[in-house]
Amino acid sequence: QVQLVESGGGLVQAGGSLRLSCAASGRSFSNYDMGWFRQAPGKEREFVTAHRWTTSSTYYADSVKGRFTISRDNAKKTVYLQMNSLKPEDTAVYYCASRFSLGVISTTSSLYNYWGQGTQVTVSS
Repeated sequence: QVQLVESGGGLVQAGGSLRLSCAASGRSFSNYDMGWFRQAPGKEREFVTAHRWTTSSTYYADSVKGRFTISRDNAKKTVYLQMNSLKPEDTAVYYCASRFSLGVISTTSSLYNYWGQGTQVTVSS
């Protein structure tokens, strides 16, 4: 069983930065894909980014490429999402998610088995 706890959300002005953290519990953290998704009010949950440790593979949604960076510290069992040049349209609840590393990295939320509780990110214009 994997438990995920996010932190680091908050209110920031457009153009600013935030770093989200996701602390994981459980064994074999390095064998799990770690991803970030977000959900804005009235919208479906959408993929932001995902990383696989075993192949050093990373994927980003087009909307965040060049602005967001995912990283992970396996020793601390923590994954980070550095968000720069934030825009009002980045406002959402951000969720950390994980799934066992199998097949290709997925951008589909339903294929992730474990989820954090979410952290609110609000970007003011």
